[in-house]
Amino acid sequence: MNLYKYVSEKINEKLGFEAKLEIPRNREFGDFSTNAAMVMARSAGKNPRELAGNILPKIQELDFVESASVAGPGFINLKIRDDFLWNAAESAADVTPAEKPMVIDMDYGAYNVAKSLHIGHLRTSIVGDTFNRIAKCLGHKTFSWNHIGDWGKPMGLVIAWIERLHPELPYFQDNFDSKTPVDYEIDEKELNTYYPAASAFAKENPEFQLRAQKIKADFQSGHPGYFALYEKFLAVSLRTMNNTVNRLNILPFDYDLGERNAANYLAPVEKILREKNMIYENAGAQIIDVKRDDDNKPMPPYMWRDSRGADTYDSTDLAAVYCRKKTDNPDKIIYFTDLRQSLHFEQLFRVADMSGIYPYDKFEHIGYGTVNGADGKPFKTRDGSAAGLDDILDVANDAVKARITEFDKKLDDETIKIIALAAVKFNDLLHDVKSDYIFDPSQITSFEGRTGPYVLYTAVRLNSVLRRAGEFTKSKNAKLESDERNLIMELLDFDRTVQSAFDSRATDLVANYTYDLCQLINTFYHNCPILREDIPADTRATRLTLVQIATDVLTKALDLMGLKIPKEM
Repeated sequence: MNLYKYVSEKINEKLGFEAKLEIPRNREFGDFSTNAAMVMARSAGKNPRELAGNILPKIQELDFVESASVAGPGFINLKIRDDFLWNAAESAADVTPAEKPMVIDMDYGAYNVAKSLHIGHLRTSIVGDTFNRIAKCLGHKTFSWNHIGDWGKPMGLVIAWIERLHPELPYFQDNFDSKTPVDYEIDEKELNTYYPAASAFAKENPEFQLRAQKIKADFQSGHPGYFALYEKFLAVSLRTMNNTVNRLNILPFDYDLGERNAANYLAPVEKILREKNMIYENAGAQIIDVKRDDDNKPMPPYMWRDSRGADTYDSTDLAAVYCRKKTDNPDKIIYFTDLRQSLHFEQLFRVADMSGIYPYDKFEHIGYGTVNGADGKPFKTRDGSAAGLDDILDVANDAVKARITEFDKKLDDETIKIIALAAVKFNDLLHDVKSDYIFDPSQITSFEGRTGPYVLYTAVRLNSVLRRAGEFTKSKNAKLESDERNLIMELLDFDRTVQSAFDSRATDLVANYTYDLCQLINTFYHNCPILREDIPADTRATRLTLVQIATDVLTKALDLMGLKIPKEM
């Protein structure tokens, strides 16, 4: 139940106009506050405090209001009846479905074939997956796209490097027959070394660079040998990607389709662009002008084909939009990438709109900041290279092991992995997606404070209480102590939080809500004994019921972030 929305609508309905409902910082002043009298006073030319006194009786007529009072210049504070809160709490874990469910394409992940996943893929994977879960929770139909890099320059470099290592392989012959089996297997770890090695070698060897460019062009033109080799290392890369998806506990992608798939739609897209006379030549390249008269900063043209006549990142991205329109016909297409790609997506959205392929206002780009080390610079491994995703998770794993050793605890490997993953993901989601943040393994794995282990420990504690209690009859008691009441008010804010997180595209709202909820759960746990022998049966039943409701809400919040709850900690 969205308590905030319910109370707001009932007050506005009673008063006959729309007023703002606020949540006081200090609950002692009331559960909610409204500026209704101040709004009315402005239009009526009356004293707001005096007008508030006139409004007060009407608000007190509402059946869920226990008391109402005037404060300050004319605010009206109100307290909700305990029995109303108690009855509402039964549905605290329920989320109100969207009134108008949308079809949403979400582009995140964006992993690269034949390249190991790195720290740059961390936020797109975590934030994209969490937003996908939030949208699904609200009843939207979502399609997740892992727009893999499998068509451009890296493919030419990798194939050229394999040719350099194994020139005897039949893939490089012009008369290659795809029906002929080839005795050649690629090791996953070895494959991950090919692109960086080839890229570094190409910088020092122009002939190799030209060879890679020629291979790329022939590959894109359908060279059978290159395609067969590509299919072989693509299978290895997809297996690696899926292992990462599983390790991050993110939902499987609906589509692992990228630039190669988009290239199938280049011809119809180019036809549309040429019919609208949007493409023109400049210095041998085929470009599209996207600058507007009201632009107050540079807006480069969109590159349809480069000066060598090759497909570009720009062209395959537009073709991908065309593909998604044909495949899913979405109401929204949302991209989750590095903030530094903002210009590219602004260009893409303009071209898609100008061409009539997809409307500008149905696109969104959610750009994220960088993950930095303690020195404030992008996080790197000890040898100074860009950290891989596995490196990040391994570092967190080691930090959790060290933390457990400090407390002289023993946990199995699976539990340690669950805690380490929660530490990484929760730390990421706590921050505004646009902001940079510090990755400090020792800090994020603490069992205290605003961390993943802390929220998991709270969930484990609730489950432990329910296990020890066994079966119990849910209470219908409506008389609440302050800590019980505060917890219920927070539980009844779950629905609003999920709605707000979706509407504002702010996954950090869910993470911070979860932390605040855990704080109130632990305060309740410490101040309101549950299973102690001297606790009256009706009080125990009330508190166990509240533990069950809190467990349901917390479990759902953690699931929205893709966090698992271990059995013990």
